[in-house]
Amino acid sequence: MTSASATDTTRNVFDVGKYETLLRTVETGTCATKSKLPFPPPKPLLIAMPSDAGEFPILVFLHGYFLYNSFYSQLIQHIASHGFIVIAPQLYTVAGPDATDDIKSTVATTNWLSEGLHYLLPPHVQPNITKLGLAGHSRGGKAAFAVALGKAATSLKFSALIGIDPVDGMDKGKQTPPPVLTYVPHSFELDMAAMVIGTELGEMKKNPLFPAPAPKGVNHEDFFNECQKPACHFLVKDFGHVDMLDDDTKGIRGKATYCLCKNGKSREPMRRFVGGIVVAFMKAYLLGDNTDLLAIRDGPETAPVELKTIEFLV
Repeated sequence: MTSASATDTTRNVFDVGKYETLLRTVETGTCATKSKLPFPPPKPLLIAMPSDAGEFPILVFLHGYFLYNSFYSQLIQHIASHGFIVIAPQLYTVAGPDATDDIKSTVATTNWLSEGLHYLLPPHVQPNITKLGLAGHSRGGKAAFAVALGKAATSLKFSALIGIDPVDGMDKGKQTPPPVLTYVPHSFELDMAAMVIGTELGEMKKNPLFPAPAPKGVNHEDFFNECQKPACHFLVKDFGHVDMLDDDTKGIRGKATYCLCKNGKSREPMRRFVGGIVVAFMKAYLLGDNTDLLAIRDGPETAPVELKTIEFLV
């Protein structure tokens, strides 16, 4: 591949794709019953989808601790614009350190897809549940890996796993339950490809009274070290743990994303990178087209951020 073609292909995934997108919020419980959904989702959902007709792969996206799924609306619309349906459940509004319920809620949402998702999509937008990816940010990354490792069984099979600055606790030896990391190299027996994205500033404290959001010993580096091939790892320089969120995250929780975590100069480049690398990875392992992923590996200067680490296990 020439450098020109690498530049062209990577610019495509880091930019908004060819599809116009729709964003839908779906409640659950009594609100869903009132809207006469035959199969209400087990958790409230934010769904990003192409507005054009077609059959599209699915990505289940898990939010981070203390965050709302709506904080990722720009990111998931970027992914959807490249021809994917993104399902982002609100796993909880209040939660303690134990992520067991996060895992159960992810499984319940995944199992619901085959019977309930098509009721929430326009008739011309068809989900392809045989092409299914799972991604999570922060504690959502831990939950995604836990589900992929079979800590709770799903009725559908995932083919791609993505951890976006995943975190397994406060420090090595201080993992939150249920622990995911084993500290045995390549011990994760995943029946799917895995990608781990890390942030340089995520392991740094912003406030001495609070821990780093993605501390060494329980962060992206440790997750990747336990992956088996095929897997890849990208560490982004000069950006922080929540820099892939929307620019405007409202409320106390939204303000906390700026107050408790070190941030880069702007969220837009990190959000474009995460959106683009997720698209490239999903195209490689759900659609069988690794052109964009290899172009980013071989031409990292085309990314909207500087990559401190690029590792592939093949």
